[in-house]
Amino acid sequence: MAKKKRKKLLSIIIFILITIAIIIVARELTMKQLYRKDYSEYVTKYSEEYGVEEELVYAIIKAESNFDPDAVSNKNAQGLMQLMYATAEEVAQKSGIELTKGNILDPEININIGTKYISRLLEKYECVEVALAAYNAGSGNVDKWIKDGVIQSDGSDIENIPFKETNTYVRKIMRDYKIYQEIS
Repeated sequence: MAKKKRKKLLSIIIFILITIAIIIVARELTMKQLYRKDYSEYVTKYSEEYGVEEELVYAIIKAESNFDPDAVSNKNAQGLMQLMYATAEEVAQKSGIELTKGNILDPEININIGTKYISRLLEKYECVEVALAAYNAGSGNVDKWIKDGVIQSDGSDIENIPFKETNTYVRKIMRDYKIYQEIS
C-alpha cells in the first residue's frame, strides 16, 4: 500500500514539475513574441554610438510602431520610431545624416535619427521620463510644463503630465523599458 502511495505521489510531483517547465518555456516564448528585438543590428549600433540603452530604444519602437517600418500615424509621424519629418530633418542636418522624404522609412535611417533624437532629449532633460514626454509632446510643451511648475525637471511628479496621451505614453514606455531590461 505504501508503495502505491509513493508511486502516486511521485507521479504527481513529476506532473507538477513538467507543468512548471511548460509554463516557464511558454512564458519565455510569449515574452519574446511580445517584446521583440527586430532590427537589433541597428538598435545596437546606434544605441552604442549615441549612449542610449538598447532596451529604451526597443521600448520606444514597440510603443511607436510595434516594429512596422512602414508605419505612418494620423499626424504623419513615420517609420519605426515615428519621426515627424521636420524633427527628423533637423536631427539629420545636425548629425550629418542624409535624409529624404523617401528614406525616412528606411529602418536604419529611422533608428539612427530616432536614437540620436532621444539621446539629445536625455542629455537636455537628464531624466528618462521627461525625455520621453518631450519625444511625444515636443520639447516646447515640456519646457513650458517645467517652467509653469506642472511637472518637475527631475520627473518626480511625472504623473502630472497634462496631456493624457503623453501621460499614458510615458507610463507605457517605462513599463516596457523595465521589461526589456529584465529579459535582456
